[in-house]
Amino acid sequence: MKKLNWAIIGPGTIANEFAKSLNEEVGEVYGVWGRKFDKAKEFAKNHNVKNVYKDLNEMLKDENIDVVYVATPHSNHHEYVIESLKNNKHVICEKAITVNGKQLKEIKDLANEKNLIVTEAMTIFHMPLYKKLGEIVKNGDLGKIKMIQVNFGSLKEYDVTNRFFSPDLAGGALLDIGTYALSYARYFLSSQPEEILTTVKKFETGVDEQSGIILKNKEDEMAVISLTMRAKQPKRGIVCGEKAYITVENFPRAERATITYPDGRVETIECGETSKALIYEIKDMIDYIEKKKDNDTLELSTDVVGIMDNVREQWGLKYTFE
Repeated sequence: MKKLNWAIIGPGTIANEFAKSLNEEVGEVYGVWGRKFDKAKEFAKNHNVKNVYKDLNEMLKDENIDVVYVATPHSNHHEYVIESLKNNKHVICEKAITVNGKQLKEIKDLANEKNLIVTEAMTIFHMPLYKKLGEIVKNGDLGKIKMIQVNFGSLKEYDVTNRFFSPDLAGGALLDIGTYALSYARYFLSSQPEEILTTVKKFETGVDEQSGIILKNKEDEMAVISLTMRAKQPKRGIVCGEKAYITVENFPRAERATITYPDGRVETIECGETSKALIYEIKDMIDYIEKKKDNDTLELSTDVVGIMDNVREQWGLKYTFE
């Protein structure tokens, strides 16, 4: 099978890291497009990108491109993923994959119709550590799962003009960092939560600044999630079973976890490398396309978006473009 050619939409901060990972894993980046052509040219110069496009449609019409990586603000994800699929490109999209479930359903329907792969660049679904921990939980080593606790606090500078606080760009803690916490919780829950309780403190622009979220599914497994955008918290995830509990510090790109047993014994699990987080996303995407590997992570992403829809409905939070 021929080598896949990758193109990037949105040459921003995370795209710089993704481009470096592409160069390491596949040797080059085929193309890039951004709203500001000069910025895209500078990006191409810095990251061994073969082609810079002034027009997005021109790039998507290029039949040499196989996969598109979308790295724009959340508010544009749906638009760019749909356009990429219409032009027969596989897509890996930054988190949160879409702003709401309606958008994601449209994407999934089109991808199925065209037999294309779409996945979310959610590190938790691709890191080797989580695949290992998933096996441990599935094998019953922790016993029946009872409680999951997830904390994530990001101390953003006070700036009402920043995209993190913009209702026009789907700002707020939920879609920026909450999607990590919810993905962690959903990854270890046996099924989608049926009960969701939440409360929120909004920022002055109207988006969510901090919140608490409680989930419970039909198996009576519960998750408690704490999010903040104006106060730092440890990025810590805990999965508690009847026999032991797992702790993962700095969980979004973790390479190490501990299992603590009732007698105080602590077991360390190490798997993968934090520095290769985006390479694991790339490797999985290639496997989905070339090896026809099941893309079950998209269903997890669908569940997470569904939880966020429910939470925002309870908060009475709609973005200006919805």
